[in-house]
Amino acid sequence: MTQQKQGLVQSIAGPAVIAKGMYGAKMYDIVRVGKERLVGEIIRLDGDTAFVQVYEDTGGLTVGEPVQTTGLPLSVELGPGMLNGIYDGIQRPLDKIREASGDFIARGIEVSSLNRTQKWDFTPSVNVGDEVGGSSILGTVPEFSFTHKILTPPDKSGKIRSIVPAGQYTIDDTIAELEDGTKLRLAHYWPVRAARPVARKLDPSLPFLTGMRILDVLFPLVMGGAAAIPGPFGSGKTVTQQSVAKYGNADIVVYVGCGERGNEMTDVLVEFPELEDPKTGGPLMHRTILIANTSNMPVAAREASVYTGITLAEYFRDQGYSVSLMADSTSRWAEALREISSRLEEMPAEEGYPPYLGAKLAAFYERAGAVNTLAGETGAVSVIGAVSPAGGDMSEPVTQATLRITGAFWRLDAGLARRRHFPAINWNGSYSLFTPILDKWYRANVGPDFPELRQRITSLLQQEAALQEVVQLVGPDALQDNERLIIETGRMLRQDFLQQNGFDPVDASASMPKNYGLMKMFLKFYDEADAGLKNGLTIDEIIQNPVIEKLARARYTPENEFEAYGNGVMDELDQTFKAVKA
Repeated sequence: MTQQKQGLVQSIAGPAVIAKGMYGAKMYDIVRVGKERLVGEIIRLDGDTAFVQVYEDTGGLTVGEPVQTTGLPLSVELGPGMLNGIYDGIQRPLDKIREASGDFIARGIEVSSLNRTQKWDFTPSVNVGDEVGGSSILGTVPEFSFTHKILTPPDKSGKIRSIVPAGQYTIDDTIAELEDGTKLRLAHYWPVRAARPVARKLDPSLPFLTGMRILDVLFPLVMGGAAAIPGPFGSGKTVTQQSVAKYGNADIVVYVGCGERGNEMTDVLVEFPELEDPKTGGPLMHRTILIANTSNMPVAAREASVYTGITLAEYFRDQGYSVSLMADSTSRWAEALREISSRLEEMPAEEGYPPYLGAKLAAFYERAGAVNTLAGETGAVSVIGAVSPAGGDMSEPVTQATLRITGAFWRLDAGLARRRHFPAINWNGSYSLFTPILDKWYRANVGPDFPELRQRITSLLQQEAALQEVVQLVGPDALQDNERLIIETGRMLRQDFLQQNGFDPVDASASMPKNYGLMKMFLKFYDEADAGLKNGLTIDEIIQNPVIEKLARARYTPENEFEAYGNGVMDELDQTFKAVKA
């Protein structure tokens, strides 16, 4: 057992506590502070003086109270029972806390992260004498409709001396023993600040499909990539992340509410358990883990919550699954870093943030990726981080540091949100560095001309934005008919393609074949209408054509009826402009 070192509280400044007499303590050790045994973490050492960030309210703590280190870093327990779980920032289950202390979290409360009495149906997949390495699969446990693979800890390896037969076991039961005497359970611990090791990272090649047309078509994310969603208050960051969580093609969802307002986090906690999983038809929570750390919770736990979330995601990645991690929002996390840094009297950098802000953000986002695990599985963690720039200022340090790290930038626009255009992603202010990487996949799996169609749509939207500026100056009457056609086509693309109705069961999510069909329909309309203008049609005749209404309704057509509907619209476009061509 780890020997515990004890010191005394010397001074207190909010969540920062300075303790003397901490000889033998190590950086990032978890400590218990005061008579109430508040949870804290050592973040700086100077001789026998330890600077501790406390994860709980330090009100009432007095100088001279004991500080005891456990000798272990902040770790999470990884095993069956995490799915459908709602935790605080240091993996304490909120339902267990409520049972123990009521509606408010009591200080110093200790609850188990996982259910220690529930028995799980374990089926071994290794035999006595087998050699196992780090993150090797010992067997499986069914959890809801999901197959949970039981892993060896990444830092353990050896030959199996004994393995239990198939049966029911708790997470504390020994299910296997190595020849060196190491006992293995259904669960194991791992420090949150250390990335779980992998055999190698893979080059991205597959898309992370979100079900949102503007993202999947114009600004795609790769499986194992990192994306940022910056936007001002009320522009729809949380709603966008919830939609991606529900309809994205990841196997597991980890949602971290980091420093969000209490009422917004309440909405997440109330709505997520009621969401239906489109993959299984069961509750979405059966493949989801929620980490709730609201803005009124202690600031230090906020800083830890994103590490807790990414470690849980890496655990499921090591089982060979694809995981999406939603971090909402990294700005609140950065504010926690700033507050802790000021308590430590560190030299501030831009806007008071610590000089290592960029390095901390990079260390977090770079834990995303598609990998070959130590056991030979292939898994991925895709990270989508919301950024909340104060006043919508995209030049502030957190947004700019995030831009340098992430490969996809989905900029939310408050103006679009006010006009009820959702998702309120600005198509002229967003980008993706993954587009050329995925072109090969799109050509093989969606359509051979998909990249060219996407480029034409992007060009039309840019031309329309430029012409709208002219319209605001001189009015629409100054435009030529072909320019008015571009504006009309741009309007149709914005309202009937980029916009989606999250409350409509059909339009809430769109498959890539349907997106491809819509792209072909809108571009065919533009090509046929442009040819019609050259053959004597007027723009007013084109705008009043009833085929435009059918194009507008196309996105509400169910997937199983869409091909027939699309063929009918394409035929009607041919017939509409056929007489003009003749």
